[in-house]
Amino acid sequence: MKIFQHEQRSLFGEILDWMLTPLLLLWPISLVLTWLVAQSIAGKPFDRALEYNVGALAQLVTAQHNKAQFVLPLPARELLRADDLDTVYYQVLGTRGEYLSGERDLPPPPEDEKITPGEVRLRNAEYRGVDLKVAYMWVPLNLPQSQPALVQVAETMDKRSVLATEIVKGVMLPQFVVLPLAVLLVWLALAQAIKPLNRLEERIRARSPDDMSPLDVEAVPLEVAPLVSSVNDLLMRLKDSIATQKRFLADAAHQLKTPLAGLRMQADLAQREDANAEDLKQSLRQIGRSSIRATHTVNQLLALARAESSGAVLGHQPQDLVRLVMDVVRDSVPRAMDKHIDLGYEGAQPGSDGVFVPGNATLLKEMVRNLLDNAINYTPSQPDKPGVITVRVLVDPFSRVLVLQVEDSGPGIPVAERELVFQPFYRALGTEADGSGLGLPIVLEIARQHHATVTVDDGRPGQTPPGACFTVRFARSN
Repeated sequence: MKIFQHEQRSLFGEILDWMLTPLLLLWPISLVLTWLVAQSIAGKPFDRALEYNVGALAQLVTAQHNKAQFVLPLPARELLRADDLDTVYYQVLGTRGEYLSGERDLPPPPEDEKITPGEVRLRNAEYRGVDLKVAYMWVPLNLPQSQPALVQVAETMDKRSVLATEIVKGVMLPQFVVLPLAVLLVWLALAQAIKPLNRLEERIRARSPDDMSPLDVEAVPLEVAPLVSSVNDLLMRLKDSIATQKRFLADAAHQLKTPLAGLRMQADLAQREDANAEDLKQSLRQIGRSSIRATHTVNQLLALARAESSGAVLGHQPQDLVRLVMDVVRDSVPRAMDKHIDLGYEGAQPGSDGVFVPGNATLLKEMVRNLLDNAINYTPSQPDKPGVITVRVLVDPFSRVLVLQVEDSGPGIPVAERELVFQPFYRALGTEADGSGLGLPIVLEIARQHHATVTVDDGRPGQTPPGACFTVRFARSN
């Protein structure tokens, strides 16, 4: 049981969440902002009415007998009180602050406020536990050494709240219809936008298992094109891998047919009733040679398959090419001595500057080993006239190019066949050396994996035999 198992997410659901979550979060914010704006809008007409009432009452303040007088006619008093929702209060104070009319305990303006006669001002206040909106004005009178008279008109804020609520309802109630409709439209739009992915899935699902052709990048949205390109790249690599496997199976079947047929024939000959001891020994020797040939062929096929598929599997690390070459030469000395071949190395020394190449040590050794095996197989040698094979690792001090050479004194390779010898199972005409025809294709594939090139030339131009010189040039060395 996986405790921390992650639930598979839906791309459709995730996009829908990211689209609808901000919309649903903004809706209550919009409600608050609408309420604040509605409060401001609803208060403006009532503020103007208060300012008008203050101005009207200020005209009723007069100066008589050296003091302020205020007379409020009955119709004007009834007009102030004629309101179904709000309660209207007023207050008139004389030039010395004496009470003239209205509510005695109506809150006065702030004491630290600068007095500006004739200017109507608004403020919020609280009276008897109720919030009020107050409009007031200092009225100048032609009295000696006196302050302006004060006129205040206040009203409760019920009408303002009712109007703000109506405004909010008028704005927000339609949103209860619009918001679900918007969610539905977003869902439908997203479902329509994701249809190309569904069609892509249907095209992939309808493909036959052996169809490795690339998908059409132009038929998908621009955002999905990189994904389709990556899938196409994967398909091409998978196609190459399958082709390599098929070729390996075909090559293995073809190459193992001959030694296996020889094994069977020799076994049948050994089982004849008239076979003597010498015939039996001869058959066993043939069986041994055929088994060695079959083993060598299998090893070469496996090496070629490993070289062709190792590019994306094995990591490349800096390798000392000289040290690798010397190891392979040392391992090949006994086989060269059995054939009376003079095998030697010349060139750069291990650890010297420029001999390191990024690569895989196993594959590089396999490449050198195949070059040496090829040279040993095709170099004729006698005790009185030994063949010569020379392995070199050279470094160009200017271009920093690292070169591996394997030169032999064999019959060489005609110019017309120098490209053909790198094809699997091709063997130069007129040669009787034992081999599978896979050594040089392995060398070419490993060189390609290491960004190197392989060429073949005469080892000793103008001489007979001319010999062969295989040269592997690495792009550059560290």
